[in-house]
Amino acid sequence: MLHHIELWVPDLARAVREWGWLLTRLGGRPYQEWEHGRSWRLGGTYLVVEQSPAMSGERHDRMRPGLNHLAFHAGSRGDVDTLSAAAPAHGWHPLFADRYPHAGGPRHYAAYLVNSDGFEAELVAAEQRA
Repeated sequence: MLHHIELWVPDLARAVREWGWLLTRLGGRPYQEWEHGRSWRLGGTYLVVEQSPAMSGERHDRMRPGLNHLAFHAGSRGDVDTLSAAAPAHGWHPLFADRYPHAGGPRHYAAYLVNSDGFEAELVAAEQRA
């Protein structure tokens, strides 16, 4: 359903490091590159990070109207655990760590991460069959 998502970021180099690591680990591949932005694609959908000259403000605030977070299919529970453990070395830090991996409820296995610019990513494990 989605064609692409574009995130305006205050520091392109940092966004490329943080988002690039995460999106590549989730199966995305570099797609486009230009002076003020980069993108990664998986299937028919891609995600853009852009440090637009038209941007106002310094930091994304997920608690204000607008984008709260992006949720990604992240593979198995083991895959979510591996990504969650590696994330801090790549600029992503846990949210709701005291409730990991069930911060979204007892039947929802996910890691909630926030990056240096305040963007939240939810890494959701595939549902296990009973």
